[in-house]
Amino acid sequence: MKRVAVLYGGISAEREVSLVSGAEVARALAEAGYDVVPIEVTRDLAGLIEALSAAKPDVVFNALHGRYGEDGCIQGILEWLEIPYTHSGVRASALAMDKAAAKACFAAAGLPVAPHRLVTREDLARDHPLPTPYVFKPLAEGSSVGVVIVREGDNRRDEIVRSWCYGPLAMAEAYVPGRELTVGVLGDRALAVTEITTVHGFYDYEAKYRPGGSRHLLPAPIHPEAYRAALGVAAAAHRALGCRGASRADLRYDDTEGEPGRLVLLEVNTQPGMTPTSLLPEQAWHCGIGFPALCAWMVEGARCGA
Repeated sequence: MKRVAVLYGGISAEREVSLVSGAEVARALAEAGYDVVPIEVTRDLAGLIEALSAAKPDVVFNALHGRYGEDGCIQGILEWLEIPYTHSGVRASALAMDKAAAKACFAAAGLPVAPHRLVTREDLARDHPLPTPYVFKPLAEGSSVGVVIVREGDNRRDEIVRSWCYGPLAMAEAYVPGRELTVGVLGDRALAVTEITTVHGFYDYEAKYRPGGSRHLLPAPIHPEAYRAALGVAAAAHRALGCRGASRADLRYDDTEGEPGRLVLLEVNTQPGMTPTSLLPEQAWHCGIGFPALCAWMVEGARCGA
């Protein structure tokens, strides 16, 4: 019987989400017949290495989210320990988490991205970095942590500057009107397109993880040409970053001037959520892949290396 250590928790702003993902994954893998060893990750790095050494897993299922969990850090530790692990390797994880680096990869691959620029807090304090409306976001956070939409007539720039705690650089990105789409990818297969609607104004942390915070329309009720294009963009983005295993691409679909509209790739998540409200498991189920089978597929594809 294959022994799987499930890493969950972590020290990022997404710790609570990871705790739920890890518990769900551990139950599913046990149901699928694996010997499961849950390991809660804290700031005690030596303790983590000791726990992994004691568990002697054949595979690590990485259920961590956010910084230090999906940015290449934990992946580097697992490479050093020579333990195969799920999801993307060090390079792809680091690229995807760095929004500026990821957009450079997407643009080089000919994929559609929104106009954007890197700015400091001082830049924002002086003036709007882009014409309004625009999106102001951290360079290396997930789950919409720290994301703010600055609209015409918005006087929150000083407030954003005072409260900013996500590093010296941020990204200002042109706001794309329209609809929120997401596409899960398993290996070289784009699964489906989901449209996300929310009463929160945009798909923020609360909308993602609070019951009733959002509504998932699967398959997305969009023009067939746009649906096919979204699948293609997600698969191409997965390849452009060098991802492996599962990923999820987030896109905006601007159909405000009619269909088929235009697609804009926002980012790729190399550690998609595995909670009861998460999008990747929902799309897998839509394609006939149950949750235990999805987790088992990830485990069987685990490895070290890029």
